[in-house]
Amino acid sequence: MMVGKFYTIDDFDVEGKTVLLRIDINSPVDPNTGSILDDTRMKLHSKTILELARKGARVIILAHQSRPGKKDFTTLRQHSDVLSRLLRRKVKYVDSIFSTPAKLAINNLRPGEILLLENVRFFSEESLKRPIEQQAQSMIVRELSPLIDYFVNDAFAAAHRGQVSLVGFTLNTPSAAGRVMEHELHIIQSTLDNVKSPCVFALGGMKADDSIMVAENVCENGTADYVLTSGLVANIFLAAAGYNIGKPNMDLIKSQGYLDMIDKCKGLLEKYPNQIVYPKDVAVEIGNERVDVSIDEIPDYPIYDIGKNTSAEYAKSIMHAETIFANGPAGVFENPLFSIGTEDIINAIVSSNGYSIIGGGHIGAATVNMGYENKVNHVSSGGGACINLLAGKKLDAVEALINNKKRFDKKLNL
Repeated sequence: MMVGKFYTIDDFDVEGKTVLLRIDINSPVDPNTGSILDDTRMKLHSKTILELARKGARVIILAHQSRPGKKDFTTLRQHSDVLSRLLRRKVKYVDSIFSTPAKLAINNLRPGEILLLENVRFFSEESLKRPIEQQAQSMIVRELSPLIDYFVNDAFAAAHRGQVSLVGFTLNTPSAAGRVMEHELHIIQSTLDNVKSPCVFALGGMKADDSIMVAENVCENGTADYVLTSGLVANIFLAAAGYNIGKPNMDLIKSQGYLDMIDKCKGLLEKYPNQIVYPKDVAVEIGNERVDVSIDEIPDYPIYDIGKNTSAEYAKSIMHAETIFANGPAGVFENPLFSIGTEDIINAIVSSNGYSIIGGGHIGAATVNMGYENKVNHVSSGGGACINLLAGKKLDAVEALINNKKRFDKKLNL
């Protein structure tokens, strides 16, 4: 359990203080109009922002939108408008991070007011991977630190990263987890610490290396009774098991840089033959139609979903589970022809009496689109951070908060 290892907002008296709040409001943007398509993440962080403002803090928000080179890499001007609407109070915006106008806007803030700084990824040092001591010496930290009293990190979705805005301020400024960060860590870690058997992990999607690491970790530590594979993850396990998955699917594995994972998965199948489950049939597209085929007869067409027999088998395992973790869709769920596997898995999770956690990203979006976000126990806001926790990895931003508490406990007499 992580409770007590890092500060939370409850540990600090923020009235009249200036709080730098890092959140993750990276949102889908319409490529044609540039308008924000989904405000889910902004809704999530509203609780932390409002709590700090209502407690009389001067709230400065650091956030990012996409990354350099992407079409949706843009300013946060629209985000300030959306946040203002959600919070029902003005969120000021300044189109810089630590320029003279930005510092002036910070110094002019009154208790309870909120200021959103510019997209932190406009700042080149944000993309650098360096030890925390070097991150703490970056320009953004040196320029903003004298203006703040506390740093609060609420960006769970980015917690597996060690970027400047996520860890740099924790070296010399009292730092706490925001409500989203606190809630996510509590839910996921407490579930992992108190797993009830049978425990099923349904792992799919395109980020195969992450899911394979999770499979290895939960089989090795005895957490999982079954790991149900789908998506690109399943294709790699099928290749590892000796099946001919067809040239297009081998080419995809190669193009994604996962060829070396085949040998790794072969070893996992030999070590955990009763725990790791791969599909018995898959779905391909032939002549604009879905065709389900046995894994013994996969043609030279891309695999777009698990087969209907596999889908029914996986659903049965999930229905009987006491603990369920799901990450990544089973196939190309955006195409109605190939959404069956993903939808069957989600329907089984919803129908099960087991405790369920669904990772962020595409399977989280599919759950929301099906209207089931309130029918599972937890839909995580952070796919990458969630999967890293499941894989037994430490999260850079969380470790920074834990070490911050160790440094400041004596100084603050807490």
